[in-house]
Amino acid sequence: MVRSPPTPNVPGDKTGRIAKSRGAPQRGGGKMSDDQPRRKRSRTIRIGVLVAAVTLVAAACSSSPGSAATPAPAGDGTTTATSAPVGDGTTSAPPTLSGTLNGAGATFPAPIYLEWIGAYQKQFPDVRVNYQAIGSGGGVQNFIQQTVDFAGTDAYLTDDELAQASQNGTVYHIPTVFGAVVPAYNLPGVDGLTLDCDSLAGVFLGTITRWNDPAIADLNPQTTLPDQDIQIVHRSDGSGTTNAFTLYLDTCNPQWHDTVGYGKDVEWPVGVGGKGNDGVAAAISNTEGSLGYVELAYATQTGLQITSMVNKSGNVIEASLESTAAAADGVTFPDDLRFTLADTGAPQGWPIATATWILAYGNMAEDKAQLLRSWLTWALTEGDDAAMALDYAPIPDSLQERALAFVNQIGAG
Repeated sequence: MVRSPPTPNVPGDKTGRIAKSRGAPQRGGGKMSDDQPRRKRSRTIRIGVLVAAVTLVAAACSSSPGSAATPAPAGDGTTTATSAPVGDGTTSAPPTLSGTLNGAGATFPAPIYLEWIGAYQKQFPDVRVNYQAIGSGGGVQNFIQQTVDFAGTDAYLTDDELAQASQNGTVYHIPTVFGAVVPAYNLPGVDGLTLDCDSLAGVFLGTITRWNDPAIADLNPQTTLPDQDIQIVHRSDGSGTTNAFTLYLDTCNPQWHDTVGYGKDVEWPVGVGGKGNDGVAAAISNTEGSLGYVELAYATQTGLQITSMVNKSGNVIEASLESTAAAADGVTFPDDLRFTLADTGAPQGWPIATATWILAYGNMAEDKAQLLRSWLTWALTEGDDAAMALDYAPIPDSLQERALAFVNQIGAG
């Protein structure tokens, strides 16, 4: 099913620019007290450990291929997500908390959510936060069916999904971090590969089948490419990572737009599927000549080769914390905080970037609501160093303030 992309974000001023760098101090609103020295998170966490710790589920609950509704910009449907009031984000956790939160959803942020959960539970040992990384599609369905306390998704709710969820109560989209979706490959001896939108689309459309195809070779004149088949790996489950990847291709390649479209689940022209970011990463790692797409943390932690990309401004960009953050340069965030970072045109921005969101209900029971408010407030104000250590970009200050205002509304009715 072919889908049209949402209305592009309107460039605004630079107030939303993310100016984070490795080792940079946290923003003032999220500064830890003097008796809580900040610790750098290690980048040597193995993805296999992460997968086990967050209880990855083998099968995601997802719609049939191509059946996902078109994600519409805010205000296009009859039901809209709640707009963020401006708040100071000063809500603090009670001195003692206890209880259990159960969440499920995107695998994309699972590494950082695990880090945040572990650090938070050291401060609040009587609180247990469980997160099952089953994919955004499964998380959204569980959220609508109210079988979880919160959900994680890398694709904001479509108008149809929002209409269903809103029957249960007011829905809040709470952005937590920005991340990069990267083309990862396995081609021994060929490092520093560069692709652009058309060559990447051609590979996943099946019109480019060999590594030495002129469309790839012309972008890599100093590299000897093998005359070898390209083995395509994509997601088999409903996935926000897939939504971000296909939205990028839909935005920049007319043939992709006309034949495949975008969504959490699409009808792939070619390739084999892997469950979750970890499943795709494992398939690439085990298959010489393969090319797939995963979140940056999964690629770096498993040692995969990552392509550079020619972005909309014509610049060759490497995936990094800095280029992920730069993707948001000039982006204006709508009131309901449903937005896209795909192919924004930011000169130094990584073109396949996305936010990831926590979904929560405003009428959540107070015993659960106070736990979720506490964890999310901690994550958004104290979690930047851990995020940057795993190559997730903290959200900019202006967006953090609005996200915290949404957090404060959880349980308010």
